Amino acid sequence: MIRPFDISVYLITDRALSGARGVLDTVEAAIAGGATMVQLRDPEAKTRALVEEARAIHALTRAAGVPFIVNDRVDVALAAGADGVHVGQADMTVADVRALIGPEPILGLSITSEADLDVSDLRGVDYLGVGPVFQTSTKPDAAAPINVGGLEAIVARTKVPIVAIGGLHAGNAADAIAAGAHGIAVVSAICAAPDAEAATRELAEILRRAENNTQQGH
Repeated sequence: MIRPFDISVYLITDRALSGARGVLDTVEAAIAGGATMVQLRDPEAKTRALVEEARAIHALTRAAGVPFIVNDRVDVALAAGADGVHVGQADMTVADVRALIGPEPILGLSITSEADLDVSDLRGVDYLGVGPVFQTSTKPDAAAPINVGGLEAIVARTKVPIVAIGGLHAGNAADAIAAGAHGIAVVSAICAAPDAEAATRELAEILRRAENNTQQGH
């Protein structure tokens, strides 16, 4: 398994947004552009097809030394030998996931509000996906945006590394880092970009500059 890990430029896949290019080519381009973590998210896919896709993505990420995470589906993650699992508030509990995957794999948890933080068991959680920070159309059932202030409030209350998610793109990525996030998770900013590699490289550069500014400010 890949530890330690880097959540700075975190790609979440989307079949529809990847379009004719497809998910695999999008992942490959994003890795070439500097993606530091890749999550397979495809809630509509049938299990067998999802396992096959997970194995294909994992072959790409493993060769590049980039951690591969499966959203929600612990069974698929185990079948594909993924580096970790990411779950939401309505998915399997963190304790149950950790019991199934063991101590080594990476485990991420979604937090959409301070209320989620209050009721979540963070033991065994390696990072938090916090948001949506901004308005997003990628996830139809997404919670209301917490904005930068909401992100700052959650950052202030936990030592667990945080990746900001929801409506993040080149124009606002630096704001999330300034608010204390360790990285940004993006879907459309890479998957829907005409050139996924160039889009990822731009985000990676913005993140590097923002991180340097944050360190200099301390």
